[in-house]
Amino acid sequence: MDSFLIVTNDGKDTDQSVTRQVTGLLEASGRRCILCRKDENKKIIKDSVPEETECAIVIGGDGSLIEVARLFWGKDIPIIGINMGTLGYLTEVEVGHIEEAIEQIVSGDFVLEKRMMLEGTFENGKSDVSLNDIVVSRKGELHIIHFRVYVNGELLNDYEADGVVISTPTGSTAYNLSAGGPIVEPTASLIAITPICAHGLNVRSIILSSEDEIVIEIGPGRNGSKEQVYVAFDGADTVVLKTGDQVTVRRAKAYTTMMKLSKVSFLETLRRKMKGN
Repeated sequence: MDSFLIVTNDGKDTDQSVTRQVTGLLEASGRRCILCRKDENKKIIKDSVPEETECAIVIGGDGSLIEVARLFWGKDIPIIGINMGTLGYLTEVEVGHIEEAIEQIVSGDFVLEKRMMLEGTFENGKSDVSLNDIVVSRKGELHIIHFRVYVNGELLNDYEADGVVISTPTGSTAYNLSAGGPIVEPTASLIAITPICAHGLNVRSIILSSEDEIVIEIGPGRNGSKEQVYVAFDGADTVVLKTGDQVTVRRAKAYTTMMKLSKVSFLETLRRKMKGN
C-alpha cells in the first residue's frame, strides 16, 4: 500500500499532533498521505477522495470510522482507526502504539476482515446503508410507537415500544447492546432485531439469517392518529416515516473492509473493553 487517506476528527485531535505523527511516519517510509477535505459542517467531501486511495486511517472514535465506512461503501478500501474516543470497539490502535501500528501497516503485517452492512430501502426507491444498525424510533414527545415487523413476507410480530434496532454483528456492541440485545462476533453473518423498551413481558431479541428480508411497517398512533417516526442509519442520516409507511432492510451487497493488526481475539477485546461497564 502506497497511498493513504488520513481522516481526522478535529474535535478529538484538536492540535493535529496525532495527525502529524501518522503522516510523518508514513511519509518517512516513502508512502503518500492525503489529508481528507471536509466542508463547513465538518462532513467529508466525497468527491475529494482520490481514486488511488488504497487505505484510510481514521483518527477519532468509532463514529468517525463508521462515517468513513459508509462513505467508502462499495469501494473495498481497507479502513483502520486510531482511537481517540472512549471504548473504541472499531478503532483498534491506541494513541500510545501508533509507531508500532504504522510499522505493521507498511510491512504488510495485517489481516483484512469483511464486515457485513445493511441497506434500508424506502417505498419511493431511495436507500441508504449502515455498518452498525438501522434504528426506527419515535419522533417528538415521549410515547411508545406501534409497528409491525415482517420477515420474508411473513408477519413476525406486532410491537409497542420506543423503537427497534436492526443490527449487524459489528453493531451488536452499540445501540443493540444498550437495548438489551446479544453480543455477536463481528465477522459473523446474521441480523439481530432488538425492540427498544418494549411494552411487554416476553419481548426479546430475534436473530435472523443475513439472507432474510425485513420489512418494518409503521402503525397508527393513539386513537388511530397519524404516527411519525425516525429511521436512522448509524445514528446519522435520518428519514421521517408516518403511519402506513414501510422500510425494507436487507444485507447490503458490499462490505466494509477492516484492517486488523492485533492478534488479540474478539473475546479478549470484549473482556477488556467491558471491564467495569
